[in-house]
Amino acid sequence: MLDTKNMYKELGISEKVYLYGQEIESSLKERFAEIDKVAEYNQLKVIHAMQESRVSEGCFHYASGYGYSDQGRDTLEEVYAKTFHTESALVRPQITCGTHALALALSANLRPGDELLSPVGKPYDTLEEVIGIRKSKGSLAEYGITYRQVELLEDGTFDYENIKKAINEKTKLVTIQRSKGYQTRPSFSVTQIGELIAFVKSIKPDVICMVDNCYGEFVETIEPSDVGADMVVGSLIKNPGGGLAPIGGYIAGKEECIENCAYRLTSPGLGKEVGASLGVMQSFFQGFFLAPTVVAGALKGAIFAANVYEKLGFPVIPNGTESRHDIIQAVTLGTPEGVIAFCKGIQAAAPVDSYVSPEPWAMPGYDSDVIMAAGAFVQGSSIELSADGPIKPPYAVYFQGGLTWEHAKLGILMSLEQLVQKGIVTLP
Repeated sequence: MLDTKNMYKELGISEKVYLYGQEIESSLKERFAEIDKVAEYNQLKVIHAMQESRVSEGCFHYASGYGYSDQGRDTLEEVYAKTFHTESALVRPQITCGTHALALALSANLRPGDELLSPVGKPYDTLEEVIGIRKSKGSLAEYGITYRQVELLEDGTFDYENIKKAINEKTKLVTIQRSKGYQTRPSFSVTQIGELIAFVKSIKPDVICMVDNCYGEFVETIEPSDVGADMVVGSLIKNPGGGLAPIGGYIAGKEECIENCAYRLTSPGLGKEVGASLGVMQSFFQGFFLAPTVVAGALKGAIFAANVYEKLGFPVIPNGTESRHDIIQAVTLGTPEGVIAFCKGIQAAAPVDSYVSPEPWAMPGYDSDVIMAAGAFVQGSSIELSADGPIKPPYAVYFQGGLTWEHAKLGILMSLEQLVQKGIVTLP
C-alpha cells in the first residue's frame, strides 16, 4: 500500500506543510496538462530533427586530438540547427558555461568601433564584466566596443521610442535577454521578442539580433530563432542538456555569425573543423532528447512554487496564473533570513549533498554576496533543482529546475518547511 504522506514525513515534511502543498497541487491539474501538451510537441520536434540528421550509434564514439571529422559533434550541431530552424549551430564542450557562450557570440561578431545595444535594460550580472560595465580584463570595452542600454518601461514592456533613438550608425548588435536574471521584471515571450526584433530591423535591417535563451528552451513550442533572431545562445547545463550534459554551451543562428563564433572559439583558419568531443556525445544527444520532458517537470515546479508562495502573501514573478516563458520563479521574501532559509530547504531536498548547508559568499562576477543551493549531479546545473539569489534588496530568491516534477515538488515543500520552522511563515 502506498503511503506517500509518510514518505514525505521521513524526508522532513510536516503534515501541515504536506497538506498545504496537496491543496495547491490539486488546483493545478489543467495547467499541468497544458505543459504536457507543449512537451509532447517539442519531444516530437527533437525526434524529427534527430531522424533527419541520421543520428546513429557511431555518433557516440570517443573522439580525441584535433577532432577532425568528429561524426558525433558534427551531427549534433546539425540536430540543433534543425531543431532551432537555423542555418548553422556550434555546440561544444569547450564552451564552458552560458556566460562563456554569450561572451563568445559577442566578441566574435563585434569589432572595435562597433556599439552593442541592450533594449531590455541591464544584462545578467556576469555579463557586466564581459561588456565592461564593471571594469574587467578582456572586456569588450577594452577592445573599443561601446555599449548603451534602454531601460524597460515601468510595466516591464519595451520602450520603443527610446530604442529607436538609441540605434545609430555604430549599432552592430542588439542583445536581448529572454529571462529575468536577478531582476524582478517579467521574462519575455518568444512573440514579444519577435516583435522587438522586427522593430529593430525596421530601423536598421543589417543589425545582428542575439537572444540570450538561457532557461527558455522548450518552454514554448517556438524559439527566438523562429521569429527573426540571428543568434540564440544558451548553456547545456540548463534546459537543452536535459540534466545529462556535463558541460557545454550552444550558439545557433545565421551561417556567418556561427562561422565567426567558431573562428573565435578555436582559431582563425580552423573554426568548426577542430575541437574533439572527448566522449561526451552520448550525454549531449540523450540530454537533448530528454530536454522537453525535463523542462516540463521544471515548469510544473515553478508554477507550484508561485502558487504556494503567492497564497502566503509573498510577491512572485510570474504570478500563479500568468503564462510562462522560462523556468525561473522569483519569490521576494523581503529579508536575508528568508532567502537563506529558502535555499537551505532546497539544498536539504537534494539527492546529492543534502547534508550541506549553503551560505552566502562573494562569487566571481557578482557585485554582492550570493547564496546558491544546488545539490546536483552536475556542478552548477541550473536544470537540476536549485535556488539562488543575491543578498541585497529586495531579497528575492530565484528558484528553477528539477529533473522531475516530483523532485521539484519536494524541494518547494522543503523550502516552505524551513521558513515555517524559522517562524518566517505561518500557514493558514
